Amino acid sequence: MRAVAPARASSLLAPFALGKLTLPNRIMVSPMCQYSAVDGNAVAWHVVHLGALAISGAGLLCLEATAVCAQGRITHGDLGLYDDANEAALRHVVASLRAVSAIPLAIQLAHAGRKASSQAPWEGGQLIDPADGGWQTEAPSALPQKPGEAAPRAMTVADIERVIGEFATAATRARRLGFDVIELHMAHGYLLHQFLSPVSNHRTDAYGGSLENRMRLPLAVLAAVQAAAGPDVVVGARLSAADWVEGGWDIAESILLCQALEAAGCAFIDVSSGGISPAQKIPTGPGYQVHLAAQIKAAVTMPVITVGLITDPAHAQAILDEGQADMVALARGFLNDPRWPWRAAAQLGGTVQAPQQFWRCLPHGSPPIFGEIKIGQR
Repeated sequence: MRAVAPARASSLLAPFALGKLTLPNRIMVSPMCQYSAVDGNAVAWHVVHLGALAISGAGLLCLEATAVCAQGRITHGDLGLYDDANEAALRHVVASLRAVSAIPLAIQLAHAGRKASSQAPWEGGQLIDPADGGWQTEAPSALPQKPGEAAPRAMTVADIERVIGEFATAATRARRLGFDVIELHMAHGYLLHQFLSPVSNHRTDAYGGSLENRMRLPLAVLAAVQAAAGPDVVVGARLSAADWVEGGWDIAESILLCQALEAAGCAFIDVSSGGISPAQKIPTGPGYQVHLAAQIKAAVTMPVITVGLITDPAHAQAILDEGQADMVALARGFLNDPRWPWRAAAQLGGTVQAPQQFWRCLPHGSPPIFGEIKIGQR
């Protein structure tokens, strides 16, 4: 009789070390802007939206891009962590999540730079003039994001130092709130990406020109946030690994940045792309950014997270099996299917954590995919 090989355990559903933190699996809920805050304050929508994702069975839940100052919000509805009211509102959200789930929590700290003061996407996303309720944006250079838009104000060195301090202060607040992970937003055309990209950074001082100079602010923000967050909070970054614009930021520069970030103690890199210019030409499709993550992973030892139209559990598993990344992050896939990890467990074999209130919900004859979640414990 021919021997049958035992089924291979799913590495997607296996525990994984992210810095000092042990995640129950390698599935991450990506930060997804909701544009629903009031004066930077989280509201009931955040409790409901994040609550559903907290009991999804994912290994890590990252909150949306959270502005480190009011001027750094993309829209009036952006979440913020720049004042006491913001912190108090977010404390309520975190307490609600902790009461029902042990999922590790991350927060993405961000500054929108020249992409700030904009309408929500469902309102068109255009820049709002200060006369119409917007505010003056700031950026490395006085170059508008889109043709016809008002130019941002070019930041002075004092402005740059202020922003570094704002990231550090937000990190202190995140530590007080009990977040396990901080992800620094260096992607999607926002301020730190604007300093990295030659498309948006035409400075001639110590923060522009050479790659070393363009990396100066992101590395300074990393150092300031690490110091403010303390040794118990895992600090990593999200990067746009390519601008998809001729003459823009590219994978070769991304690799050098990631090596510099790793040398500075960055705990992980979350690899995305694009966002710096409407002239970008991105060949989208399932896993269209994975090749960028794979090239970075070959050049660093810190964990690499990949993201981008990954919706099939078998595809996610293959990415890990082929060594292209260490974790897989989903955004729109979770909005469409908040129990995506359940589907992964049923398809690949394995278990995910779920509240006991759900244990009887599976159809008769379904594989046992639920592991116990200890409510109220981290």
